[in-house]
Amino acid sequence: MRDVDRPLGRVLVTGAAGFVGRWLLPALWEAGASSVTALATGTEPGGAVGDAAATSATRWMMGDLRDDAYVTRVVRQAAADTVVHLAAVSHVPTAAADPMLAWDINVTATARLLHALHREREVQGIDPVVLLVGSAEQYGRHPSHGDRLGEEAVQAPRTVYAATKAAQEILALQQWRAEALKVVVARSFNHSGRGQAPRFLLPALVQRALQLRGAAPGTPMPVGNRTPIRDFLHVSDVVAAYISLCQRGTPGEAYNVASGTGWSVQQVLDRVLARAGSHATPVEDPALVRPVDVPVLVGNPNKLQRATDWRPLRTLDDIIDDLIHAEAH
Repeated sequence: MRDVDRPLGRVLVTGAAGFVGRWLLPALWEAGASSVTALATGTEPGGAVGDAAATSATRWMMGDLRDDAYVTRVVRQAAADTVVHLAAVSHVPTAAADPMLAWDINVTATARLLHALHREREVQGIDPVVLLVGSAEQYGRHPSHGDRLGEEAVQAPRTVYAATKAAQEILALQQWRAEALKVVVARSFNHSGRGQAPRFLLPALVQRALQLRGAAPGTPMPVGNRTPIRDFLHVSDVVAAYISLCQRGTPGEAYNVASGTGWSVQQVLDRVLARAGSHATPVEDPALVRPVDVPVLVGNPNKLQRATDWRPLRTLDDIIDDLIHAEAH
């Protein structure tokens, strides 16, 4: 029999203005959070997904996680029972173009946050669960292309982004081993949905397909490499997995957040074109091909499912339809 879920209590979310953050905030309130403090750079964002009345109670604190005084202040004021660390340079080409920025935000800023949480635990007596959001990219290329990757698979990052995420995880789990900071790690596979920027694969394909919906059959549609196989989840399912891990995940453990089903980019493209009603013909554009693409990246979600009873509720077609609807409105 499973123990009673940990209450979310007071929640602190970094990177809250990003794609996943905008879906997470209302879900936290719905899951029973007593307060939510959201961290972001710049001004308070609009466009939250869900109940505007509930999310209006969210407290925003603007600043930069590379600023030690800011991190100290927000950790102290939030006095969080649960921390969800989303803040990151999350776009692979962006990280490659500015590696120092990616290492500074994804690793150094994480170290600053974890140290501040440990320090405040000693001062205030708080003992938060910290969900660190990593990436399936950490696994890199594996010879057993047909297998679903389990958490025991060797991590062999092939990009700057993946390397920073692997380093971030090492840092966080060291804090668990040395200081008993209750870190739970999510290794998230591809996810998408309304609000994701068009520089990512699925929204980019949907945008191009819709732009060519009225074009004559056979009109070229530029695409990248169509052979990689990826594991896709709807962002709402990812958010549900994160909350479940905050409530039920075991500190010191890493969990794949994955569907367990692989789709080639060609298969995804076929579904996008069909659902968008476009008769364009995909043509490979060398400028869109990534030289370090991992051929197959599909995760085994069994560990997450055993720990939390989480199951994905949305399909690939649901993701595509949501993106089409968002583009149309």
